[in-house]
Amino acid sequence: MTTDRGGRLAGRHALITGGASGIGLQVARELRTHGATVALVDINADALAACAAELDASTHVTDVTDEDAVEAAVTAAVAARGALDIAVNAAGAGGFGLICDLPLAEWRRVQDLCLTGVFLSVKHEARNMTAGGAIVNIASLNARQPAEGFAAYCAAKAGVEMLTKVAAMELGPRAIRVNAIAPGLVDTPLTTVLTQSALKDEFLDNTPLGRIGVPRDIAAAVLFLCSDESSWVTGDMLLVDGGAHTRRYPQLARAASAS
Repeated sequence: MTTDRGGRLAGRHALITGGASGIGLQVARELRTHGATVALVDINADALAACAAELDASTHVTDVTDEDAVEAAVTAAVAARGALDIAVNAAGAGGFGLICDLPLAEWRRVQDLCLTGVFLSVKHEARNMTAGGAIVNIASLNARQPAEGFAAYCAAKAGVEMLTKVAAMELGPRAIRVNAIAPGLVDTPLTTVLTQSALKDEFLDNTPLGRIGVPRDIAAAVLFLCSDESSWVTGDMLLVDGGAHTRRYPQLARAASAS
């Protein structure tokens, strides 16, 4: 990887949750390429170890639903490389279940990971962030577009959008910007059940640009929101979905019942 140490983010320290794979890892690569030092937070110790040398990163094995663990990871990252200038919260996972059948434990799992984890991360990142810093939360198209069988995920991601707006209001006086990105379907290890099945055609039919996203699409948008080019942007959620929000979400519940 070629790093532009004199680039747009030179001298800045970034922390990325969910940084060992998928969107989070590509974000880390993008920020590193443009000069930032990076700290990676993830629950997967082996994946973190594999990324550490590539990105010259500090790594922190952390469950983002555990407040003590999140606080410890942020404290360790700051001790390693200094106060945070950038934080990107990409840790998350989905799940499928119709409301009448959805176990409470599954609802809580998705809420804890996708919403509470973002809250805890923002809380402790902001406490350790320099004036002029930027936080970017990875939400989802499903923050706006409902999907059958995705009640827990849609609700959690909608919560991330509103949490982002409130955080932007509260942290603005400290010159910390907080924004969110709402990806459509992106080809990552967590989405293979959708991107490598017959359902892929459903998503393509409902995406005006006619392709599934790749992590680089999201990382490029994160770079913009972390850089000086977006210095007057806060409290917003940027849809990066190939235009999928203009159509409808595939009827996954019907497809599941037919299989």
